[in-house]
Amino acid sequence: MDGFLSTTPGMMLIIAAQCLLVIGFVMVSLLFLVYGDRKIWAAVQMRRGPNVVGAFGLLQTVADALKYVVKEVVIPAGADRPVFLLAPMTSFVLAMIAWAVIPFNDTWVLADLNVAILYVFAISSLEVYGVIMGGWASNSKYPFLGSLRSAAQMISYEVSIGLIIVGVIISTGSLNFGDIVRAQDGAYGLFSWYWLPHLPMVFLFFISALAETNRPPFDLPEAESELVAGYQVEYSSTPFLLFMAGEYIAIFLMCALMTLLFFGGWLSPIPGVADGALWMVAKMAVFFFFFAMVKAVVPRYRYDQLMRIGWKVFLPLSLGWVVLVAFLAKFELFGGAYARWAIGG
Repeated sequence: MDGFLSTTPGMMLIIAAQCLLVIGFVMVSLLFLVYGDRKIWAAVQMRRGPNVVGAFGLLQTVADALKYVVKEVVIPAGADRPVFLLAPMTSFVLAMIAWAVIPFNDTWVLADLNVAILYVFAISSLEVYGVIMGGWASNSKYPFLGSLRSAAQMISYEVSIGLIIVGVIISTGSLNFGDIVRAQDGAYGLFSWYWLPHLPMVFLFFISALAETNRPPFDLPEAESELVAGYQVEYSSTPFLLFMAGEYIAIFLMCALMTLLFFGGWLSPIPGVADGALWMVAKMAVFFFFFAMVKAVVPRYRYDQLMRIGWKVFLPLSLGWVVLVAFLAKFELFGGAYARWAIGG
């Protein structure tokens, strides 16, 4: 058996199994993310939420997914049929393949790329095409307006997210997620993580992640009040399910990025307690809870307010932070907290 696994077909089989394992984890997590999102929203509004299908309503998301799958796919008469069907698949596939470089533990990663951050950034920047294609192919003014909004919004906040990540890269001296996590492995537990030296950028990254994933209060591309659900309005059945799944997977990816970049990834917050993948998943779940709470308690912004925050507030702050971190790293100030590469982190 060992001899077979060392051959080309055997290695392909191992890679396929690893891919299926990651896809399985993400898809199972997706079921509980939707359930948790609805439960948290219901708790804030003092109602029950899903509680009928399965114990405590745990199978409600499965029932909803089956309902979407068995419904008829309705395509508008004037729509561009190939692009109309390709758009939701593009959104889903791009959101999924970004997980190829996300490590869940030391060496637990599909592709341990030295430029993993560039890979994720490239894939996330391509996700806007799924929305644009869906809005344009629907041949309707409201989906088209929603797709244009999404393009402007995602491009705007990608700039600030990229600059925030540059600060972390300067501190670490590496584009590899594993190196970034290992640089945060210190004697002080959670106080050795990057959230402390990069504290202002943690909040900017979180808010930018909300806008990047079209998450409330920045869900302007699909705002019901003026766009009648925006770029998704002509979609139903499985295509709509793919759009929604891609959105939640992208949100969960942002939770993973926050965990890796600022909160130690798989590292234990308590010195002496074993590290592991459970810490990684637990931190991601905590950040998704924050995403859900923001959706439940924060009112929607106007579009001009959204763009003003992105270009006039977040962009100057993140750019100034890059300059400041570069200065602090160059001269190894504050005990080398901003220059982990210099102290063997």
